Amino acid sequence: MAVREILKYPDPVLRKVALPVERVTDATVRLVHDMVETMYAAPGVGLAAPQIGELHRIIVLDVDYQERGKRLIKLINPVICRSEGEQIWEEGCLSVKDFTAEVKRAARVEVVGLNEKEQEVRIEAEELLAVALQHEIDHLDGKLFIDRISRLRRDLYTRRLKKSLRSGKPQPEAPRVLI
Repeated sequence: MAVREILKYPDPVLRKVALPVERVTDATVRLVHDMVETMYAAPGVGLAAPQIGELHRIIVLDVDYQERGKRLIKLINPVICRSEGEQIWEEGCLSVKDFTAEVKRAARVEVVGLNEKEQEVRIEAEELLAVALQHEIDHLDGKLFIDRISRLRRDLYTRRLKKSLRSGKPQPEAPRVLI
């Protein structure tokens, strides 16, 4: 297992659609384990394979801050098969540096995918787990949470990031602006 580098916006790989995993191989299992290690080292509550430059439909999540690993979820080819309701959650992302925003998502989701043994896994989720599942599945489709906020807020963030990259200086902490 290895901790991998997490790609940062505006890396173009983050905008690509990940391909379905045809067969779970030893390499797939190693990738899943690397993703788990990388997520915990970041630290984060979720990670999608495209965030480490792998265009495979794989996500890992662990929203239990108290007992890391106890509720670890590893999904291959996850699909949201049902969603309902609405909630707004303050989101951040390991690939979107120094920025959070309130994002509107489904309040409850049902997700189906495969585990590392190619067995079907069905998860019914709400609150943070529902948000995290939707957020990570968005990554598989080349979408970031900043695509779900107002164009004005997204443009302000993008300009600030580009200025920071040009100057070589780290970005100042993002001011909190309510949507």
